[in-house]
Amino acid sequence: MNIQKWSSASTDRESGREISVEVSKPTAMHATKEIPVKIHPTAIISNEAQIAADVEIGPFCIIESGVVVGAGCVLMPHVSLKKGVVLGENNTIHEGTVLGGKPQHICSHGEYGGVVIGNGNTFRENCTVHCAMYPEKNTIIGDNNFLMVNSHIAHDCVIGNNVIITNNAMLGGHVHVGDRANISGGVAVHQFCQIGTFAMVGGNAHIVQDVPPFVNIDGGTSLVVGVNLIGLRRAGISNAEIKQIREAYHLLYDEKRTLKESEALIRERFPVGLAATYADFLASSQRGFVAERRASGRALKLVRVEENEKATETKVASVSSETPAIRAIG
Repeated sequence: MNIQKWSSASTDRESGREISVEVSKPTAMHATKEIPVKIHPTAIISNEAQIAADVEIGPFCIIESGVVVGAGCVLMPHVSLKKGVVLGENNTIHEGTVLGGKPQHICSHGEYGGVVIGNGNTFRENCTVHCAMYPEKNTIIGDNNFLMVNSHIAHDCVIGNNVIITNNAMLGGHVHVGDRANISGGVAVHQFCQIGTFAMVGGNAHIVQDVPPFVNIDGGTSLVVGVNLIGLRRAGISNAEIKQIREAYHLLYDEKRTLKESEALIRERFPVGLAATYADFLASSQRGFVAERRASGRALKLVRVEENEKATETKVASVSSETPAIRAIG
């Protein structure tokens, strides 16, 4: 079978680089009767869809016109691929997932863009990904991402590579997520926010400003709580790079500066390397960035349990000796 390359691109606000997703597009349509072993007879597939020969399509799937499904993809039961969806290779789509639905927007109109998805992604049960608001635009998802149960990607989002989006997380329209970011369960991200590369967003956080690269977000307070050291070390980032990232982080948060002042200082100190990503992030930020959670300043003294109990008993005995006896009258 002849294969034609199909690509889509979007500009990453964080780094300024162009993000492109290239997928293999079959040039020949394969009807159900040609590959009966791979396609369940209850699946409904448009004659205008383009399906690679080795794709597996489960019961009750619906594939609309103009959809492209690359080699090695697996569609489990009740998957729906709407018009304008382009799937790369080796993607696994689990039950109930809907890709390419119309944007949830009060200014909806008749013409919409598409959804372009790269290679090696996993969409667990009941994920939803909406198409772009306008023609010639796309919601873009890169390669090797893992979207868990009930996660939602709104219109015009751009998701990088190796991103994990956990159960019930919701991304508003035009959100950009950098490579290797981790978005925990129940997180809600406001439209037009960006989440930096290697950021770790804790469960149930509500994100209304940009999340800088390499940071942890506490789910309880939705504030920054330091650098994501675990994620960086697991990715094999060198200690020297991690040291520079931490230094740039402190330049960003330790003193009060304007965005432009922080950007200029970080560019001066870190012209190259991963730490320089902070400057690119600040240059592209449109909503400001999430504040750091500050300690209360109150020192905590740790004591052994038995010492604490002994001190409590002594205090109670002292109070008892000073308190006059109470007599019942009558």
